[in-house]
Amino acid sequence: MNSLIKLELARALRNKKFLFFSVIYPSVLFLIISGSAGGAGERVDGTGLTVASFMMVSMASFGALTAVLMGNSERIAKERESGWVRQLRLTTLPGRGYVLAKTASAAVVSLPSIVVVFAVAALLKNVRFEAWQWLALTGAIWAGSLCFAALGVAIGYLASGDAVRPLTMIVYFGLSVLGGLWMPATTFPDWLQDIARWLPTHAYAALGRAIELGDAPHAGDVTLLVAYFLLFAGGAAWLYRKDTLKA
Repeated sequence: MNSLIKLELARALRNKKFLFFSVIYPSVLFLIISGSAGGAGERVDGTGLTVASFMMVSMASFGALTAVLMGNSERIAKERESGWVRQLRLTTLPGRGYVLAKTASAAVVSLPSIVVVFAVAALLKNVRFEAWQWLALTGAIWAGSLCFAALGVAIGYLASGDAVRPLTMIVYFGLSVLGGLWMPATTFPDWLQDIARWLPTHAYAALGRAIELGDAPHAGDVTLLVAYFLLFAGGAAWLYRKDTLKA
């Protein structure tokens, strides 16, 4: 399994388009959105956070989501069609090892996207936190990305090579926008806010925002993310077994 993880990492790091959209693009969006929102001390209604600190967590979460969801789903769908997954089944690698390798490699790649957004926020937007908060923010957002890595694996086994990109894009942008990553969910109509609260991306960003306020992540957000992770991971395992029976 370690060899497969190293291979997946090498492939991801050679993909310049993937690196741009998962590492550079979120930082550019952060600068654009935070720069057009007004003064440096302006706060987001109902959060107690400045626009810069609020959007820093949003775009770090968005970058990690891009890395683990977009990368996993399309790569797996293409590997299924090319016969690479079938070849792996002939080796001693168990099915759970393949799924874990995909999830782990995607999670490793998501780390630079988080760190780069934080660095840009600190250097260019003067965002300041205690050392423990920076470490906790990095750990919480990185760990939370595992939920979406599992979702990427599930989509990769659910869709064919032709259908995987549009399906992933719908899920990707739907979760990002409705979950409040691109704009505060507090600006939504009440009925849409009620929906947003049950989305994994809303709970995901809430982890970091709680830490920014000096609090521990709320138990409800952690529970919701864990429940989604179990759902996505279980779905990925079931789809993998189903795909194995077809092979």
